Amino acid sequence: MSQRFPLKPLCLLVLQALACQAYAADVAATNDAAADDAAAVAAMAGPVQTVEITGRGQSRQVQNINKADLGEALPGTSPLKVLEKLPGVNFQSADPFGAYEWSTRFSIRGFNQNQLGFTLDGIPLGDMTYGNNNGLHISRAISSENIGSVSVSQGAGALGTASTSNLGGTVQFFTLAPSDERGLTFAQTLGSDSTSRTFARVDTGLINGVFKAYLSGTRQRTDKWKGEGGQDQDQLNSRFVFNFGDNSLTGFLNYSDRKEIDYQDMSLEMIRRLGYNWDNYQSDWNRAVNAAKGVFTGGVNSLDDAYYSAGGLRKDTLGGLTLDLRLTQNVDLKTTIYHHDNKGQGHWYTPYVATNASNPISLRTTEYSIYRDGITSDVSWELGDHTISAGLWGERNNHTASRNYYAVTGPADTMYYLTKPFATDWKQNFITTTSQYYLQDTLALVDGKLKLNAGFKSVDVDIKATNLVGTRAAGSLTADKKFLPQAGFNYALTSDDEVFGSASKNMRAYQPGVTGPFSQTQTAFNNSVGSLKPETSVNVDLGYRFKRDALQGSLAVYSARFDDRQLSVATCAGIVGCASTFVNVGKVDTKGLEAIAVWKFSRELSWFNSYTFNDSKYKSNYMDGTTLVAVSGKEVVDAPRQLFNTEVSYEGGPWFARAGAKYTAKRYYTYLNDASVPSFWLANLSAGYKLKSVGWAKELALQVNVTNLFDKQYIATIGSNGFQASDPTGTAQTLLTGAPRQLFISLNGKL
Repeated sequence: MSQRFPLKPLCLLVLQALACQAYAADVAATNDAAADDAAAVAAMAGPVQTVEITGRGQSRQVQNINKADLGEALPGTSPLKVLEKLPGVNFQSADPFGAYEWSTRFSIRGFNQNQLGFTLDGIPLGDMTYGNNNGLHISRAISSENIGSVSVSQGAGALGTASTSNLGGTVQFFTLAPSDERGLTFAQTLGSDSTSRTFARVDTGLINGVFKAYLSGTRQRTDKWKGEGGQDQDQLNSRFVFNFGDNSLTGFLNYSDRKEIDYQDMSLEMIRRLGYNWDNYQSDWNRAVNAAKGVFTGGVNSLDDAYYSAGGLRKDTLGGLTLDLRLTQNVDLKTTIYHHDNKGQGHWYTPYVATNASNPISLRTTEYSIYRDGITSDVSWELGDHTISAGLWGERNNHTASRNYYAVTGPADTMYYLTKPFATDWKQNFITTTSQYYLQDTLALVDGKLKLNAGFKSVDVDIKATNLVGTRAAGSLTADKKFLPQAGFNYALTSDDEVFGSASKNMRAYQPGVTGPFSQTQTAFNNSVGSLKPETSVNVDLGYRFKRDALQGSLAVYSARFDDRQLSVATCAGIVGCASTFVNVGKVDTKGLEAIAVWKFSRELSWFNSYTFNDSKYKSNYMDGTTLVAVSGKEVVDAPRQLFNTEVSYEGGPWFARAGAKYTAKRYYTYLNDASVPSFWLANLSAGYKLKSVGWAKELALQVNVTNLFDKQYIATIGSNGFQASDPTGTAQTLLTGAPRQLFISLNGKL
């Protein structure tokens, strides 16, 4: 546990929270609503759906992915990738698992990943971007096999969400509870590119009717699909539940150690000249040295066409304790304390800085550390037709980032945490203190057919930056909004039809770290800080939900106004890493339509479809130095206008299968819309055979997964090195090509 924010004061905070119900939040009401949603789905005629339309009763557009969807995905797949079937969601990654963090991009309704909110069992994960300063990626937070469900709110997230980045939607991950039955769960996956993934979990079962726990371990090894190098991860997850009366104490401790070798960032011109499968030089050290000296071969014509290698290292420990109390028949209180520490290094063999006179290459790192401690507390009080909820979230985060250079002598393995650099460009420390509280009232009228909710949250995020080495900025910034309102309604037209609507205002706090306001020089920071305002958004949803004997679905329209958009204007090529200029570049307007429908043709067969039309456009020009960048009226980068997903699912007896395809429209990667990547279809297949028991095993299943079924060549990630104003010649190295067809076989079961 970090000594910077010791556990003892946190425990005192918990006791204070337990004694002060007015400052806790509405989690019990959320759980009740989720239970009602699950009951509504279970009560539906026909087979279990592949996706639960669990937004019933909600005033927002909400969908859930259940354990069945997660279980039939390729083992090790990021749950973010599983979410791509939902309306409004755009997910891209250069690897078949969707877990390669440098390439992972996730957006909802045109809001990109660092403008969304993510939590695991209510604990904030930050914005989950690469080089994260305030959280960690879900693929490191927990093994995918231990996730029970995922809830997506495409527009306004719940007021109590512990996030200071959710201008757009929120994604909430929920851990699978320990089993009441003692046993061993195992899974082994083998497949393309020497993939081997082993998962094992031991459950204690329910002991004396009050206690249960599990401990799991995961080991994954896979080679890159092009070039050389691996993407490996080891994880340990543990969780316990102790019940006493109507109350419970839950705790968990998760650990992750991830190492991944990067793919080379591409440009359109490079793809045409060098090919779709081009990558870095590893393990041809001599070619990398010659290129660094300006001697190019094989179609290469610049230093940036390839480097020797690059990669990322991350170690994370995340833990928490949750006390869930039923104080009275009508009052529930839930309090969680948590801790997260992270160590990370991003490696790059740079030809721009020499180790010595005879070696033109050195190894450049970007190094990170995070020590976060926090508390969330939520209370719900049912008072007649009213459900009053309130809550607080507090966090202290100590984050350090630096840029260092290390001597290298040849093609030795450097995928470990390096020390004693020969040079340091910059090093900064950030202390970020977050406090948030909310209050909401939900009123049931017309015999419960009409539900009205209204409330607000107040957010204060203070950053104190210290410059330790170099010329980057130091100082303090505060993002503070005392009143961020949210209101909504849900009206049941019949037992099978309802309309809903909501409106909310949100704020995104300033971000410390590599690309935030403190990435500027001190002079640039001093000149710009007076004009900076925290980014804000107003989201409006209006929709209709329905269910019939053979069909259920929803239709929603939405709009969003995004104000005071912050942009880090690069002063050199992205890979070089110069200090940037941080400016306010105005407004974005978004409007769109989302539709989802699930047909149940029989008990065994169902057909899922979702469609999104999204129109996100910049509404303000901005100045890049003395140059006017006329982006007003242009489409937002990485915001496809259309998304369509279709999936057929079969489960009859021991056989199961899913075949799906996703269409992604053209995406721009320049603000002036003069460069884009084409639209594409991508198909996946999952099929298998389940047995109730075979000798010593029970619930044994053999599963086959095929990703990119038709071996489509496409550009997956855009903006890997950020976006820029213009790229008419297609030379911006900010693209990553998608993985070809991959085949995996998994055996899983229980003992």
